[in-house]
Amino acid sequence: MSKTALITGATAGFGEAIARRFVAEGWNVIVTGRRKDRLDQLVLELGGEARAIGICFDIRDEAATRAALGSLPLEFQAIDALINNAGLALGTGMADTCDLAEWKTMIDTNITGLVTITRLLLETLVARRGLVVNLASIAANWPYPGGNVYGASKAFVRQFSLGLRSDLSSKGIRVTSIEPGLSESEFTLVRTGGDQASYDRLYQGANPLQPEDIAETIYWVSSLPAHVNINSLEVMPVSQSWAPFQVHREQTA
Repeated sequence: MSKTALITGATAGFGEAIARRFVAEGWNVIVTGRRKDRLDQLVLELGGEARAIGICFDIRDEAATRAALGSLPLEFQAIDALINNAGLALGTGMADTCDLAEWKTMIDTNITGLVTITRLLLETLVARRGLVVNLASIAANWPYPGGNVYGASKAFVRQFSLGLRSDLSSKGIRVTSIEPGLSESEFTLVRTGGDQASYDRLYQGANPLQPEDIAETIYWVSSLPAHVNINSLEVMPVSQSWAPFQVHREQTA
């Protein structure tokens, strides 16, 4: 019998690539997102409702999340893996110039939405002795100027993953925090408000990670024997490493 994975934020980037990778390995998938047209197209490309189903909702909305999960047909209710990919960064400015509304949107999406859907599915995942994969970031571990709330939200995701792991180890549940570095996807266009020039500068010559690289990593985690857990995993392109410590220097006369 095929296993079933629920993948949040599957209308582009990592989420879409993860869905394609899992279907290629014989899994059924539930793909979620806010853009119904993209979900519908993805479901068709994945083989239609025999292999995939799309549920359209805003993960920040608890009532909508509950309703969407409650609408799943019987054949998609036995979820074996929850892949919490939905998330975003907004803006690159310093903390004292940032938009508070953007901070709150990141918190509502990256933290509140993630913990809500996780809690709503935990009983099912425990019953299935399943898997939770949370998409964090190297920003959870390595702060940088302009990272502020985004990095803090991903630090929460990493620590929440470890906490879940601790709580659920006796239940046979596996929990993994995946922490990508420089990755090329629509994520960066969202962060910069659609600034294509900034996008191009960021990735030029860097050979960054691609969504398919993260999808392959997550599938590897899911395919390990049931007694093996990857607690957390940083993934960077070879071209990226750690920067020198930032030092602010006073202007001298």
